[in-house]
Amino acid sequence: MEGNCRIRELRKEEIGEALDLVSRVFQSYEVPDYTEEGVETFNQSIHEESYLAQLRWYGAFAPEGLVGVLATRSGGAHIALFFVEGKRHRQGIGKRLFQAAEADNHSERMTVNSSPYAVPVYHRLGFRDTDAEQVVNGLRFTPMERRA
Repeated sequence: MEGNCRIRELRKEEIGEALDLVSRVFQSYEVPDYTEEGVETFNQSIHEESYLAQLRWYGAFAPEGLVGVLATRSGGAHIALFFVEGKRHRQGIGKRLFQAAEADNHSERMTVNSSPYAVPVYHRLGFRDTDAEQVVNGLRFTPMERRA
């Protein structure tokens, strides 16, 4: 199934569509793990221009359009956002998005603050926990890293 997806860096005019996907997937899969404060914090972050301007975006395109996104910051060394449409989970799309981002990361490691839902996904990608789960401004996350 993954063969019909094209992975590439997003153009600036595609970021709005990417943020719509992020919001939809967050609502479906992440909201149950967060307090109202956490949901508000997340939603504010994905609408903050200065934050968004720091990100490098990758998209997975299927015949029906954009089905997955991954955004990095810190020169590609930190995954900031990583979302794939629910009906496309477990099809290798996230792995291919990750591989594209990893290829552009010239650091010896990559980090992420994983949501509770995504911890097993990051473990499958070779990340390891670097600390226990934390909560900051209502956002639950586990700090993780992957060394090259």
